[in-house]
Amino acid sequence: MQLASLQNLSAYTLLKSPTKITDLVTYAKESGYDAVALTDINLVSGLVSFFQASKQAGIKPILGMQLRVRGIFSEELFDLILLAKTQQGYENLLKVSSRVKLVGAENVDVASLKAYFDDLAVITTANQHSELLAAIRSGNAEEYLAELAKLTKPCIGFYYGLDAETKRILIALSKKYQMPLIAVNDTKYLHPEDHFLQKVLAGIDKNEVIEDPIALSKEKGSHYLVSVEQMKAQFAKENLNYILDNTNKLAQMCQAEVVFKKPVLPKFKTPDNVDSYDFLRQLAHKGLVKRVGENQAKYEQQLTYELKVIHEMHFDDYFLIVWDVIKFCHQQKMQLGPGRGSACGSLVAYSLGITDVDPLEFNLLFERFLNPDRHEMPDIDLDIPDNRREEVVAYLFEQYGMDHAAQILTYSTFASKQVIRDTGRIFGISKNNVSDLTHLVPIKKTKVTLDEAYNEVAKFRKTVQLTPLNELWFKTAKALEGLPKHASVHAAGVVLSDQSIATISGLTKGSGTIPVTQETKKFVEKLGLLKIDLLGLRNLTILSQVLHEVHKSNPNFVINRVPLDDQKTLNLFKEAQTEGIFQFESDGIRRVLLELSPDSFDDLVATNALFRPGPMQNISHFIARKHGKEKVTYLDPVLEPILKDTYGILVYQEQVMKTAQLLAGFTLSEADILRRAISKKEDLAQYRDKFVQGVVKNGHSQATGEKVYAYIEQFADYGFNKSHAVAYTKLAFWLAYLRVNYPAAFYTAILNNNLGNNAKIAQYVEAAKAENIRFFPPAINQANSLFTVDYDGIRIGFSAIKGLRRDFISEMIAGRPFKSLEDFGQRISSKFLQEKVLESLVKAGTFDEFNQNRNALLANIRDFISVFKLANGDHNLLEMLGVASEGDAKTDFSNSELEQSVLGFGIAESPIAKIRKHFSQYDLKFFDELKIGDKALVACQLQKLKKIRTKKGQEMAFASFFDRSKIDSVIFPGIYDKVKQVLKEGDFYLVEIEVKSDNFGANKEQYVLQKLRKINLQKNNK
Repeated sequence: MQLASLQNLSAYTLLKSPTKITDLVTYAKESGYDAVALTDINLVSGLVSFFQASKQAGIKPILGMQLRVRGIFSEELFDLILLAKTQQGYENLLKVSSRVKLVGAENVDVASLKAYFDDLAVITTANQHSELLAAIRSGNAEEYLAELAKLTKPCIGFYYGLDAETKRILIALSKKYQMPLIAVNDTKYLHPEDHFLQKVLAGIDKNEVIEDPIALSKEKGSHYLVSVEQMKAQFAKENLNYILDNTNKLAQMCQAEVVFKKPVLPKFKTPDNVDSYDFLRQLAHKGLVKRVGENQAKYEQQLTYELKVIHEMHFDDYFLIVWDVIKFCHQQKMQLGPGRGSACGSLVAYSLGITDVDPLEFNLLFERFLNPDRHEMPDIDLDIPDNRREEVVAYLFEQYGMDHAAQILTYSTFASKQVIRDTGRIFGISKNNVSDLTHLVPIKKTKVTLDEAYNEVAKFRKTVQLTPLNELWFKTAKALEGLPKHASVHAAGVVLSDQSIATISGLTKGSGTIPVTQETKKFVEKLGLLKIDLLGLRNLTILSQVLHEVHKSNPNFVINRVPLDDQKTLNLFKEAQTEGIFQFESDGIRRVLLELSPDSFDDLVATNALFRPGPMQNISHFIARKHGKEKVTYLDPVLEPILKDTYGILVYQEQVMKTAQLLAGFTLSEADILRRAISKKEDLAQYRDKFVQGVVKNGHSQATGEKVYAYIEQFADYGFNKSHAVAYTKLAFWLAYLRVNYPAAFYTAILNNNLGNNAKIAQYVEAAKAENIRFFPPAINQANSLFTVDYDGIRIGFSAIKGLRRDFISEMIAGRPFKSLEDFGQRISSKFLQEKVLESLVKAGTFDEFNQNRNALLANIRDFISVFKLANGDHNLLEMLGVASEGDAKTDFSNSELEQSVLGFGIAESPIAKIRKHFSQYDLKFFDELKIGDKALVACQLQKLKKIRTKKGQEMAFASFFDRSKIDSVIFPGIYDKVKQVLKEGDFYLVEIEVKSDNFGANKEQYVLQKLRKINLQKNNK
């Protein structure tokens, strides 16, 4: 006998089930089921992946949902099982879920969903959320079923585990109302012992500690997936096999499937209903003239070709939709970037203002973006200032409507460290022990699993094995690792459709008014939705803020007219002074810039493309060839015009395509397919033969064809899209140009966009000082919340001071001007007159205009607060009580030290900054830039020295050094003996520090002093 399991939760019902979808379908098949349903509570998020997994496992998927809304006779939430019988039923299922998720289950009752019950199998449950069981207990079962029958044709869910009396009543009701009994299991997990995992998830959800985890882990649950043999035996025992027959009949009726299709483009509303192609053509030609002028034959020819391809592939409306978004951004004065990705290879995109990169100038290829032979949807991803992205999303929602525009769902999952913390907290394990174990998880570029941590780190393994509780903790964390924990909105994706999105992917409520798909980015396009990525880019926000400041003094300045051969800007890259410059800021790429010494924009584009994990192997050859230390060679002379700009080295995917075109006679469309096939390692022999034959046909030797193909095949692993490299390098160049020409505005924007990141703030402050930019304290009557340009310097904002609340900052600004410290104390809210708060203001220099001696103020802060609170706004009493004067001054700390303690940096040029400037010929680093394996020179101050003796009686020391952060360094005996005569607390030094792994933890740094040179500040200032 065939059998189906019709009620199953998965982990998509967040924190209610530990069941992964792949495990559900696999175990259901192993347990003898021919069909299995997924019935998550009120949502359909897992149905697409469930459908795919079931097909792959060879078991029939039944698309369903467990509806939990207000009942017929009660405001309480009750369950019904819904299963899609047809494609219309599947759409109705998505509609039901969308309605419930958008307005909230507590605001929906069963009766209001009547219109959506067609083509759905509706099964009354008999579990703890069953209105039928509640009606049986209250004696209203018949009335309940009669009312339910008015809405749909229900079945009655039959649970074998019910008591005998309830089963008897259900059987009687079934016969009386001719509602078939259906066997359902109420499966919340797969195995009896998984009951414990469900309890742990519930504890995480409610933040409740489990009293005795070990004891609870030994209990067996009843909501597991029983095998077909168990089901048959249970029902046969009481001659109820007909219920299993009913179940099979219902399962056979459920034929709904998930249908995958190409995106269906929304129709763009053109003026006066002009044909989309005609309107696009008009816009493109008009835009081209604006870009390059008239009578530009090669541009007009390329534009005509692209428009023809776009029209033949039915993408006219897509380009118009994107153009409309860009037009809105420009109307709202948003500063956009030059573009991103392969779209920069399109002249149509350039003409429409979608991109700001001339593809013909940079030899970019349209076919890399839109290949007429591939018939795939092109990707035009848009970069938006990250503080204005929501405006663009709202515009799309307004343009296309409630059910035709949505954001995209994403799930955060239990990662290794997070699942250790969450399970440890629920197990009642101390925070210190939890922290110790999470710190033992190794740090890598890719995610590290718990199994990897256990196998690779001996101390992690020993900690797990220490106690039975720790072993259970690890086992539980490993079982939950990777499960979805929290649903949120994808940072970039938006979908559009002419059809109802609710019937394609389902909808749910987002954080605002704009709905969110129930399916993730993985599936929305496969289901037929048009996806547009609107990426919030912080560097565009920075660019916007700098330009806003620039336009105050130079209103006609236009950033995209900046010459890309500007020598001052190129010099900035040559000298690798690229702090704050998009994609050129890391230590690694700055080292490449110093070695390369780029003297053109093309060099910068190549650097950007090469500085990635794969192509890095060619960087040394690229540099050597540029400087004539390695001969520039070409495998064939025909390749010289293609590879000349990159010194004979294949750097870009577009170069592969041009090589296939010129050498082997491929069309650019064929060349793009070749590029993709090689990178994916597909049909290599076929393409190799075609390439070599084409080379021979074009008059070259077979050996040349084989040699060039081998080179291309090797290159395919690391080739980069030149279109993207050009666009992002152009954005970097714009920022660098602004830094060179408007440094105060540039650093002000950079600082404001890094508030909260103390290390970055300190780094940028020091970089600004090195460019002779002055910093002014956050003066009470002059500073704003953020950093601001003040003449040619920068005024520090109140937000940079540690520990100040926003409402306090707002009140200070609103209450200005303050005439004196007494005036401030009298008019500011008493709740803000706290010792720590006022100390922070004093240390930052906020009250310098009232009293230059900060130490004097600090010494009398408590008296100051007491006087003002005692006076309580009485000005006469305030004068009588008086406030401490400058005569009480102490000089324990310098202003620089005080500023460092509350700002993270000193306002005036620090001694360390002077040292760094004096020794600028060296590649000096900051301590917070160093990582394990680095060895570097650092300018710093010795703050503390502790001498000790080793077991052998040798002298060594531990030293605390400070530059903009503090490190504790070890000075081993051999080095200490050489430097001990010049070590003095408070003095300044150039030190060579090597960062090693600490013996007590592979991820902990040990700073080892290798060399030291004392700096005489007076001598070096002369």
